[in-house]
Amino acid sequence: MTKLTAQAAGTFAIAPTPFHDDGRIDEKSIDRLTDFYAEVGCDGVTVLGILGEAPKLDAVEAEQVAIRFVKRARNMQIIVGVSAPGFATMRSLAKASMDAGAAGVMIAPPPHLRTDDQITGYYKQAQEAIGDDIPWVLQDYPLTLTVQFTPAVIRKIVMDSPSCVMLKHEDWPGLEKITTLRNFQKDGSLKPMSILVGNGGLFLDFEMERGADGAMTGYAFPELLIDVVKLSKAGKRDAAHDLFDAHLPLIRYEQQPGAGLSVRKYVLQKRGIISSSSQRKPGATITATAKAEVDYLLSRVARVDRRANLQPQSSAAG
Repeated sequence: MTKLTAQAAGTFAIAPTPFHDDGRIDEKSIDRLTDFYAEVGCDGVTVLGILGEAPKLDAVEAEQVAIRFVKRARNMQIIVGVSAPGFATMRSLAKASMDAGAAGVMIAPPPHLRTDDQITGYYKQAQEAIGDDIPWVLQDYPLTLTVQFTPAVIRKIVMDSPSCVMLKHEDWPGLEKITTLRNFQKDGSLKPMSILVGNGGLFLDFEMERGADGAMTGYAFPELLIDVVKLSKAGKRDAAHDLFDAHLPLIRYEQQPGAGLSVRKYVLQKRGIISSSSQRKPGATITATAKAEVDYLLSRVARVDRRANLQPQSSAAG
């Protein structure tokens, strides 16, 4: 598989880790999920991210999950989240993933980082730990990780590391940050860098207009992310916003802290892609009331996008 570059673009789905009801890793669902992402047209998949429940896996399991996705992915690029409390674990998972054929790795900041010097110092050490030959993604997610990156700090990290080729941008509000970074590139103070956006897709419509190269998030309908990215790049602004707006209530519902992953897994289970909506403990379970609300939202989305019609008689095409 080709390595990740600063020209990466399109839609990289953030994959949940499928589990059986008893908490065991569901390898057959990993295969179906990977095939599904390929069939709908994802350019890549990111595994073992925050919503991949990576902290609930031991080191051996994390390696097994990453390699299973990589081996199944065929032509899609796989990015593996290798964030860990210590660099030895990070180095081991990064090497095993790349040896198996991954395209690159993603590194999130540990929550204790506070000053700009602490942040830049940490990423210098992280890049030294994994080695100069592994392309990596800088994850900027202050809502969950509580670490604040200024555009100037992002620029320093990227310029100090030849192998940092992508920013996973999910600051909120973050539209001005995208504009600032692109202006850095225009004035020559920042090298080329791919910017893919997350945050459940909540602001994908305008993030694309601000200069994002695509999406890297985990909405239960990656087809929607793919379509909005393509419509935006084609200059079809109203069509992009119309389709996005139809899905926005479900995107918003799925973005609830603590509950969002159970919603996403429930919809993926309804779509026949994973066999169980279970999370590994500790984790939220979706209640019957929440399921009914999600079903109602799906019925409303289906008025505009029939891919959301998950009734048995549906062709599930669109």
